Amino acid sequence: MKTIHKTTLIVALFAVCGLFIFSKSYNSIPKKNHIEYPLDMDFCGEKVPTNLADVKERLDREMLINMNMHGSTTILLKRANKVFPIIEPILAKNGIPDDFKYLAVIESGLVNAISPSGAKGVWQFMPETAKESKLEVTEQVDERYHIEKSTEAACQYLLKAKNKFGNWTVAAASYNGGMTGLQNHITFQQTSDYYNLWLTDETARYVFRILALKEIMKNPEKYGYLIPKEELYPKLNTKRISVDSTITNLSTFAISQGINYKILKTHNQWLRDKKLDNPSKKVYEFEIPTEGYNK
Repeated sequence: MKTIHKTTLIVALFAVCGLFIFSKSYNSIPKKNHIEYPLDMDFCGEKVPTNLADVKERLDREMLINMNMHGSTTILLKRANKVFPIIEPILAKNGIPDDFKYLAVIESGLVNAISPSGAKGVWQFMPETAKESKLEVTEQVDERYHIEKSTEAACQYLLKAKNKFGNWTVAAASYNGGMTGLQNHITFQQTSDYYNLWLTDETARYVFRILALKEIMKNPEKYGYLIPKEELYPKLNTKRISVDSTITNLSTFAISQGINYKILKTHNQWLRDKKLDNPSKKVYEFEIPTEGYNK
């Protein structure tokens, strides 16, 4: 048997003590999963039937998950301060309830995300759906990454879905499951009530995820998210310039506008190449920030 060195024994003893102290400290942290949340929720004014056992349980699942995802929910709250002021007036102009901004939250986390299936942007359009919605999708320009234009396209989809299904809740679910997919479920199951439909797991969770983020993001302090105003991500002041010609070098173009290539791409993510060919003389609007950067 090997002799245990005195130093090794001391290190081991400290490790055990540290683990014990950490365990006691962790267990003393208040858990957010005991916070009560309201059961009289609604989506776009349409009541959530939490008197149904499975509905209450499904809502509880999403509330518990999101109440305890502190890091990711904190980031969402910070981003919302910058992105919601862009989305909200577009929804309002098109007659879309404000609750739909939380659909963008669960779709992309309010960034120009890329899904494994190829959906892109804040609103997660597939290429063909984007083109059907009059968004330009080419190697050089992809307007799925254009927040204003993609929000307009999302509004048109949601209006069409609302006209088809008669309520906003199923319209929201169709954003995940597709209008044809939802209609097939409705026809077979002989009910158009989202809360009474048997759906794929992702679509069945979809509206509940929106509801959970809506509740938490509207009442962050109640759920333990105490973020000073100065730590929220700001929406910077910008100017718009219109260009109807070819730009052979976007880096040179950026410098001519008093910024650099990184800043140009950050604020115009729909630009997907280092140049912009424009033989048809289409008018493109560039967003140029007037604050917030060293140029």
